[in-house]
Amino acid sequence: MLNLLKDIAGHRDLISILVARDLKIRYKRSVLGFLWSLLNPLFFILIYTVFLKILKFYRPGDVMFLPMLVTGVITWQFLSTCVGDSLHSVVGNANLVQKTAFPRIILPLSMNLANLVNFLLSLVILLLYTIIAREFCAVPISFKSIWMVPLVFMTQFALCFGLSLFFGSLNVFFRDTEHIVAVLMMAWFFLTPVIYYHSCIPTQYQKLAFLNPMCGIVTAYRTAFLGTDIMAPRLVLMSFGIAWLVCAAGIAFFQKVQSRFVEEM
Repeated sequence: MLNLLKDIAGHRDLISILVARDLKIRYKRSVLGFLWSLLNPLFFILIYTVFLKILKFYRPGDVMFLPMLVTGVITWQFLSTCVGDSLHSVVGNANLVQKTAFPRIILPLSMNLANLVNFLLSLVILLLYTIIAREFCAVPISFKSIWMVPLVFMTQFALCFGLSLFFGSLNVFFRDTEHIVAVLMMAWFFLTPVIYYHSCIPTQYQKLAFLNPMCGIVTAYRTAFLGTDIMAPRLVLMSFGIAWLVCAAGIAFFQKVQSRFVEEM
């Protein structure tokens, strides 16, 4: 692992170039450019809010529902974008993989870092939103646990990176991975308390729900930005542990199969 970190650090210039390239390609010929990184989650939030209200999914007097929804959607979008982009992180750079000698792990890493830029902007918007909601809309939001943000942030990045390594390399060998991942992500979305409270999960399944690392991550973000009760700290820590295990497993899997990338492309 230490040698891998040194190898990555030695190619930091290449990482910077790839991150800049990914950001430029994403917003090439786009009028709004980086604003789309903020507009996308806002559009999703608006859609969820309208349809959940029509379906009477929440009580009219529940002032915490919208802040809860905003936090959940922004958090989920980072994971969803990283996983979606990871499918082409290796396959989409076939020329580099075939002709250049460098640590292949840099490809999914640079893709995640590019998405990280957008996510950081979204977190700033989230913080501004919660401040406005507390000061001008009388929403009972507390920032007493805002110190948790760096820990939750690093844990989610570790999870995204681990999944990106796994799906990015798997897609080199099985191109059906893209279609399978789309179905899995849809199921994972509804298994994660993004558009509903964790308390909505039946009591007998609440502990089981934290085996889903995103359950603990979303819960922790809501505690950090909204001041909601974390409910089960030990279960949240278990979710965090699973997220870091996914990261370690993704690195191990990627390192094992990367030598076969060239012959499979």
